[in-house]
Amino acid sequence: MSNWTDIAALADIPRLGARVIKTDTMNIAVFRTSDDAVFAIKDECPHKKGPLSQGIVHGHSVTCPLHNWKLDLASGEALGPDEGCTNTFPAKVEGGRVLIDFSNLVEQAA
Repeated sequence: MSNWTDIAALADIPRLGARVIKTDTMNIAVFRTSDDAVFAIKDECPHKKGPLSQGIVHGHSVTCPLHNWKLDLASGEALGPDEGCTNTFPAKVEGGRVLIDFSNLVEQAA
């Protein structure tokens, strides 16, 4: 079951930038790419817990600001040669609004 939550206008998230959503269990970085795609991932690199929301967005990936790990925004997977993964959440844009599905937030926080 989906539980879509309206979190912001697409225009409120800069292209190639991010905004952070704080929950009781984790911070979630919501990214907007140059082609206006949106992605939501845990705001924590699997390597050294760097704040991904402060990283550089390129294509559909982000580079961690601490040690240059690159992560795929859709899957949360580190891109070679690095290995690791961070949590992802379904995200979409409807009517110029960004919606995130937090239904698996409890499971992922454990």
